[in-house]
Amino acid sequence: VQLVESGGGLVQAGASLRLSCAASGSAFSINVMGWYRQAPGKQRELVADISSGLRTNYADFVKGRFTIFRDDAKNTVYLQMNSLKPEDTAVYYCKVVISWGITYWGLGTQVTVSA
Repeated sequence: VQLVESGGGLVQAGASLRLSCAASGSAFSINVMGWYRQAPGKQRELVADISSGLRTNYADFVKGRFTIFRDDAKNTVYLQMNSLKPEDTAVYYCKVVISWGITYWGLGTQVTVSA
């Protein structure tokens, strides 16, 4: 399975970005799709994920600002990020879980939010 992320960049505080992650190469159903992030010197942490039944799960620090959604026809998951803050600066990684719990990670996309 290949995951191609896009949509990162440099923005000012208060701006919006939309990240995309397109999955290809899997003959199996995709169960959970999600986004994680890792800031310099910190551990990778969950931002949000969404199940095949469209149940969503958000980290407290993004509730009300970020929205995760998926397009199963395109095997793509999106993360709409609004009201960005400097502390949102990190590398954002896409994660996909297919059958039997097999997990794949994208290479990451940099999001930088200036004050």
